[in-house]
Amino acid sequence: MPRIVGISGSLRRGSLNTALLRAASELMPTGSELQIESIEGIPLYNGDVESAEGIPARVAEIKKGIAAADGLILATPEYNNSIPGVFKNAVDWLSRPPSDIKAVFGGKPVAIMGASPGGFGTVLSQNAWLSVLRTLGTNPWFGGRMLVSRAESVFDETGKMKDEAVRKQLQQFLSGFVEFCKRGR
Repeated sequence: MPRIVGISGSLRRGSLNTALLRAASELMPTGSELQIESIEGIPLYNGDVESAEGIPARVAEIKKGIAAADGLILATPEYNNSIPGVFKNAVDWLSRPPSDIKAVFGGKPVAIMGASPGGFGTVLSQNAWLSVLRTLGTNPWFGGRMLVSRAESVFDETGKMKDEAVRKQLQQFLSGFVEFCKRGR
């Protein structure tokens, strides 16, 4: 049974990207599961803190989950046409120490999706992640694109997906990614 870890790059309680991940967890193909992780509680990266205190417990938990998973989904917001700083910071911590990168990310199938109130979804943020994913040695999936634009109209006030066309697109995206994960690294 493919197990995928999904991480939202937003800390906001009403995050559209967290809502997208919750919808994804309900739409996973039969026989697969999505474990949603939060970057809440990850401090700003500081090499001095790492040297003195080691890897924060929250970071170690997420690293362990990613390493054991068959795939990783990044649900990325787009801030100022790029990667949100808080999300990049979390991935910077997850790549520490450098000797762990291969065990956590090496060859790991990764899909990127995102939701935005804007008209272009998160296309620029998703593109900005590609150089990071290459550096980490992941296996990015290019078989589908999930760009949810005008996302405030896609979800209701409780964060439930109400747009059937987007639901169907998300279901197809997840099916394609799970198949990619099944083929292995």
